[in-house]
Amino acid sequence: MLFAQITDLHVRVPGDRLAGRVDTGAFLERAVARLNALRPRPDFVLITGDLVDAGSELEYAHLRQLLGPLAVPVRLALGNHDNREAFRASFPDLDYWNPAEPFLQYALELEGCRVLMLDTLDQGKSSGALCSSRLDWLAGQLAGDRTTPTIVAMHHPPVAVGLARMDGVRLLEGADRFEALIRAAPNVERVLAGHLHRPVAMRFAGTVLDVMPGAAHQLHYDVDGAAPLKLIMESPMLQLHGTVPGVGLVSHKLYVDDFGGPHPFGGG
Repeated sequence: MLFAQITDLHVRVPGDRLAGRVDTGAFLERAVARLNALRPRPDFVLITGDLVDAGSELEYAHLRQLLGPLAVPVRLALGNHDNREAFRASFPDLDYWNPAEPFLQYALELEGCRVLMLDTLDQGKSSGALCSSRLDWLAGQLAGDRTTPTIVAMHHPPVAVGLARMDGVRLLEGADRFEALIRAAPNVERVLAGHLHRPVAMRFAGTVLDVMPGAAHQLHYDVDGAAPLKLIMESPMLQLHGTVPGVGLVSHKLYVDDFGGPHPFGGG
């Protein structure tokens, strides 16, 4: 089992740059090319929210176009910049979640592992929410299998990480119950998130919280929050999650950009 994760695409309509400077569509094209070049290729790509920037159907149409060249299946999730109604209208053909359900949550059964994808979108807010309905679904999924190694994925981090401005827009509603559910499930190997546009890792609820940086711009590292949020063009990354025989789940972070090489060691 091997799958890739990218996050926070913030795709806009063609020609429209985020903050007047970031061509997020071009960054996604580079990420798709990097994913296609991986050997071995991942079984699928999980995108953990903020697929587009303003939640419009025009942006989702552009997203579909940009993901078209991806050589492996993709599994999508929603973040605070997304819009459920526009997403549903733009992706009526998706078959890995139940369109009759109000939230975009689903389970992926993999070889020796499973992924539970949560919908933390709180429409109209930057912060995230897990209402009782969404948490009941998670509780049922976790209670139904206490042995298979499990990854729980979401857009919003469920806990403060020491970034003052972003900690105020993390998962707010349902965070305490979410933590209790994860703590009671010893087979949860990872909690994956995005939203912060920073690489962050920490112990959380008896497991590991792993927050990925964005597929385009990142946020300037600012712990006290004294200044307004600022973006910085640090390198985008992707992550590969796979199982190693006799070890278990292992995650590798790779840069999207080409830094030259690989070069052999030694002379000659």
